[in-house]
Amino acid sequence: MITIVRADQAECDVRQGIAETFAEGFTQWLGFFSKDPKKIAASFAHMFILDQFYVAISNGQVIGMAACTDGASFSVQLDKKELRKHLGFFKGSMAAIFLKKEFETTPGHPSSCVGSIEFVGTAAEFRGQGVASQLICHILEHTPYQVYLIDGVADTNIPAMKLYHKLGFDEYKRKPIPVKQAKKIGINYFVSLIHTQ
Repeated sequence: MITIVRADQAECDVRQGIAETFAEGFTQWLGFFSKDPKKIAASFAHMFILDQFYVAISNGQVIGMAACTDGASFSVQLDKKELRKHLGFFKGSMAAIFLKKEFETTPGHPSSCVGSIEFVGTAAEFRGQGVASQLICHILEHTPYQVYLIDGVADTNIPAMKLYHKLGFDEYKRKPIPVKQAKKIGINYFVSLIHTQ
C-alpha cells in the first residue's frame, strides 16, 4: 500500500529517501559533479524544504516525491558548505553557483491561484507502477490552486510527457536548448505544461 503525505508531516524521517530518489532521477543532469548516486544523494540531502514536498511511502520507504509551491517560494535551498563537504571545494563551489541559478529561481507566476509542481521523481524499482501519477493526483486534490504549471520537462522524457498529458496537462511552451548543449545532454527542448482545475 502506498501512502502520500507532505514530507514535513511524515511519521518517519524522509529526507534521505527524497535525496536518494532525487539522485536516481537526476543523475544524468548532475553527472559532472559525481557519477555516484550515493554521493549525489549525500551532497543534496540538505536542500529539500520539506513543507514544499510530498512523498509516496511504501513499507516505510520513500518511493516517490514531488514538490508543489506557490510559484514565489523555493522548494529547495542549496548550502555551499554542504556541497563542498561532499563534492570537494571546486565541484561543490561550481554546484553552488550553477545549480542555484537552476534550482533557486521562481517560475515567475506568483499568484494565489497558480501552483508550481517541481522535482517529480520515482525510485527506480517502482517506476511504471503509478507512483508519480498518485503523487500528482494527490497534489491536484489537496492543494488550493486552480492552475498548475510544470516547467522544464525534457522533450525526450517520453514517460513523463505521457503521464502529464494523461493527467490533463497541456503543453504551452517549449524552450530550445542551445545546439551544442543539446547534443551533449540529448535533449532538444524543455517543455512547460499547464493544468486547469
